[in-house]
Amino acid sequence: MIYNIYKPKDFSSFSVVKQIKRITHEKVGHSGTLDPFADGVLVLGVGKSTKKLSDIIQYDKTYEGVIKLGKKTDTKDLTGTVIGKEKVPNINGIDFEKISQSFLGIQMQETPMYSARKVNGVRLYKLARKNISVKRNPKQIEIKYLKCTVIDSDTLQIKVECSSGTYIRVLAEDIAKKIGTVGHLIKLTRTTVGSFSLNDSLTVEKFEEEWKS
Repeated sequence: MIYNIYKPKDFSSFSVVKQIKRITHEKVGHSGTLDPFADGVLVLGVGKSTKKLSDIIQYDKTYEGVIKLGKKTDTKDLTGTVIGKEKVPNINGIDFEKISQSFLGIQMQETPMYSARKVNGVRLYKLARKNISVKRNPKQIEIKYLKCTVIDSDTLQIKVECSSGTYIRVLAEDIAKKIGTVGHLIKLTRTTVGSFSLNDSLTVEKFEEEWKS
């Protein structure tokens, strides 16, 4: 079976998989990692259904995030170390519709060093923690929808619909650059994976109840 599980903040995707394995005593796989600081939809396959995950991985995804402007971190999110600061321009006069439009379409995006992608069999974040940086070939992604909304003088909310493999942390940093400053993600929620929606996702506790009944 395929299950739409809610991954809470500050848990790794792997730890959620581990909990579902403990409950089901079956093979469990997921259809795309969510960063530990993020929450939202994690689609899991249990038992023979793990074979279907290779298709689900390719589904488009939607996200809601919050960008803090003026500070750049090594991880591109709130879990990292601040490595740069820049003044934030007056963002109330910025045409965010025009900026959003400029990001739409097919483009190449470089995978961040702090990510679960493997290069030569080693996960990039393991190298990043040792201050080792390696060449990453950019991957083709597509931004299908983007909306930026001002929350306050140095904070933006973004809503994104994108192809599989898109790093919202990289997009957030690029948006900050476009408005003449630096920035990093401080909040991220995956709201859909294909037709799997956050509104229908089960907490691990709810899943356990249903599985045992």
